Amino acid sequence: MQKKRTLRTLAAILALCSIAVLAACRAGAATDAPQGGKVDEVVRRGTLIIGTTGDYRPLSFRESDGTYWGFGIEVAKEIAKELGVGTAFVHTSWPTLTADVLAEPQTFDLAIGGITITDARRETMLMSEGYLANGKTILCRAAESDRYKSLSDIDKPEVLVMVNPGGLNEKFARENLKQATIKVHPKNEEIPTLIAEGEADLMITEITEAPYYVEADARLAAPLLSEPFTHGEIGVLMRKGQDDLLQIVNLTIKKMKSNGTLRRLHEKYGLVYAY
Repeated sequence: MQKKRTLRTLAAILALCSIAVLAACRAGAATDAPQGGKVDEVVRRGTLIIGTTGDYRPLSFRESDGTYWGFGIEVAKEIAKELGVGTAFVHTSWPTLTADVLAEPQTFDLAIGGITITDARRETMLMSEGYLANGKTILCRAAESDRYKSLSDIDKPEVLVMVNPGGLNEKFARENLKQATIKVHPKNEEIPTLIAEGEADLMITEITEAPYYVEADARLAAPLLSEPFTHGEIGVLMRKGQDDLLQIVNLTIKKMKSNGTLRRLHEKYGLVYAY
């Protein structure tokens, strides 16, 4: 009898050890990160904290109940899955994005959702490989789509251009439109409706965002969608010193490209696949 109890106890101990080893292997194999690094911190916490603006359909949008959806949100969840952890989303904004990434203590582990890869950002922060091709374009009223065939057609005193504050859309407008009137509106997600209602003539936006609003509102058009003013890529942003996390992010993006996940997301959200 004693021998049987001893065997059962030993079996139980071995089972618990096996579970612990499997859990450790899952985290360690997925991350392959040194102890004390950023990835180790995230794994021990059990949650990847993601900063996102939530105002950029279809890449990142926050519903009234606080839930987030979009292309970038799904990429973030794939990164968390690679790490073997859950996700938590916190709000940031285009004007405060850089400050939020660099804040002490950290507000979030990484930022995602419509963030263009630029040399300026790479000077002070880390940026991942691109997962979505991007470029500047316009959104205007469908009835006036023939009016705009080039940047020079937009840069006229009688044209009122609306942009969201603090991001690359405003920067592009101020650098390239010297005669047009520029109006800043605080909430990016409201601008398409304001354009449709005649509050401004057009908005500077991205080729990733414009198709969503054209499909959602028949009053809108994106006549220069196939001829963007700029060409770039969207990636994941984080502070310097998190190279171990950057490695995991880039690994996840590469996997999504190779296994077809990224292509399926492009199709789901009506975006052109460029990889």
